[in-house]
Amino acid sequence: MKRIFLADDHAIVRGGLARLINDAFDMEIVGETDRGMEALRLARSEAWDAIVLDISLPDCNGIDVLKQLQEFRPDLPVLILSMYPEDQYAVRALRAGAMGYMTKSSAPDQLIQALRMITEGRRFITPEVAERLLLDRDLEDEPHGNLSDREFQVFIQIARGSKPGEIARSLKLSLSTVNTYRRRVLEKLGVDSNAEIIQYAFRHNLVD
Repeated sequence: MKRIFLADDHAIVRGGLARLINDAFDMEIVGETDRGMEALRLARSEAWDAIVLDISLPDCNGIDVLKQLQEFRPDLPVLILSMYPEDQYAVRALRAGAMGYMTKSSAPDQLIQALRMITEGRRFITPEVAERLLLDRDLEDEPHGNLSDREFQVFIQIARGSKPGEIARSLKLSLSTVNTYRRRVLEKLGVDSNAEIIQYAFRHNLVD
């Protein structure tokens, strides 16, 4: 029986995922949390076969959790399950060490398939993500391909119309740090305002 841990900030989502996974004959949920730091603490002592990890957690970003997990549990398969479209975070998550990336709009049986694959040591990659990976070399030639993960997070939130204070609360950063990342985003994209950031994101199909 495969032991699966859940890290998601919504109790209803965790409840639905737990029922779905526990209904599978070969896996079970052995724990859950809505905090990234708690997941990291437990991962040091618990024997899991995989972790389902959300990108948006109240205390830290899921990509940051993933990177820290890679430092002391590189053998632990991580499936990123997020509300964000694949073209925004999938390649970055896979680069950081995730074994798979799915959106929360995916079919339930796809989640079970993904967990079975990653616990067998195989990556789960949808056709859309595979296409993004093929285009990844081209992405690096685009200005947004040069953004760090944190800069990219700030960039996406600005592109969605979030205010600096909202971004600071969401990413658990100070307002001055958010403004620093915003300046770097402007410089790397070669734009001068939030309006141009939004236009850039839409032009590259990075936001809906």
